[in-house]
Amino acid sequence: MESPLRSGGQTALDSSVVVDNAVRTRARRKARLLVSRSLLVLAAVVTFIGVILVAACWRDDLMIGERLGKATAEVVSVSFQRTVVRFATPDGAVHSPSQGVLYPDGLEPGQLVRIEYDTADPEVARVAGRTAVLALLPVGTFLLAVWAVLLPLSWWLARKDGRRAL
Repeated sequence: MESPLRSGGQTALDSSVVVDNAVRTRARRKARLLVSRSLLVLAAVVTFIGVILVAACWRDDLMIGERLGKATAEVVSVSFQRTVVRFATPDGAVHSPSQGVLYPDGLEPGQLVRIEYDTADPEVARVAGRTAVLALLPVGTFLLAVWAVLLPLSWWLARKDGRRAL
């Protein structure tokens, strides 16, 4: 006598479907964990770049402070990427830093502004009275926003179970 489970065209429990679903669920969990960790690595790399940027600002300020030169500069052009100024040093040479002036907020073309520069390298110049402290707020705010988005997203991906919403 045959069991009703084995007779007929359909089996009551197909073990291959169960195994296949388990493999897919495990693969999805691994993929979510990989994406979660990748987001954290991305946030760490962006944080590292932000710290390097602030450190570079401090280094430029130290260079200017060690060999301080002062001049009046004319603002030649202002763009999102840089603010170009032109100034003369005491030896009569006219300089226009190729990377622009540091901390240029609020400058407009044609304006005359006091600057401080490194006498050994006049390419490194900043608006007088402004320092790397001005870089802390924008960089810090940006890094806070990066972590505020990526950390919860990473946590959500790592904690999410394999159930689908109906």
